[in-house]
Amino acid sequence: MEILKISTCFPPLFHFNFNTPKFSRIILCEKKKDNFSFPQNHQQPNKSRFNNLFTTNISISTNDEQKITTKNNENQEEEKFDWYAQWYPIMLLSELNKRRPQGIKVMGIDLVVWWDRNLEEWKVMDDACPHRLAPLSQGRIDQWGRLQCVYHGWCFNGSGDCKFIPQAPRDGPPVHTSKRACVAVYPSFVQNDILWFWPNNDPSYKDIHLSKMPPYIPLLDLNNANSSYGKTTLVREIPYG
Repeated sequence: MEILKISTCFPPLFHFNFNTPKFSRIILCEKKKDNFSFPQNHQQPNKSRFNNLFTTNISISTNDEQKITTKNNENQEEEKFDWYAQWYPIMLLSELNKRRPQGIKVMGIDLVVWWDRNLEEWKVMDDACPHRLAPLSQGRIDQWGRLQCVYHGWCFNGSGDCKFIPQAPRDGPPVHTSKRACVAVYPSFVQNDILWFWPNNDPSYKDIHLSKMPPYIPLLDLNNANSSYGKTTLVREIPYG
């Protein structure tokens, strides 16, 4: 009776089939392993075609970049502005004095402006004597129309050549003819009652005004009794830098 009571305590949810072998489920679940192998006519993909395509794409993109870089460089060269290959105004003629030299600084260059009465031209030169670098603008114009340094009296003509050195012996070598005794001269030009200069004293620019003139306004030269035009000149200093 105790055995029967224990057996009746199993929950009704479990179902037992005593007629089916226990290993049948294992057999049904077993899988057969296949021996996988490539077929004999199988071929690997042709990688050279992909490599060529990849290389071509790279070469095309590289060529495009080179073309873009070259074009940008050409644009930069076209837009490049040479500050020392232009005309710059120095002074109005009304502000200049033919009896004495005047100093001014333009484009960072110390200049001396003076009237060469022998050539009847305004001259623009470095404001430094080659002897002791004394400012020539503090000198004077001597009786022969030469620019004379105030320090030791060296004299220069309109071409920058040294014509006289007071300390040099008269019977000695002509030391004043040395190139080291010369002063750099800049090209200059008068237009519209304005003195212009070219900030490059290389000899190749000596006659630059023949190929490139300063800016010209024709109406500014029509100020006479027979013209209905007039002009008024104003100067305003603007700090910069």
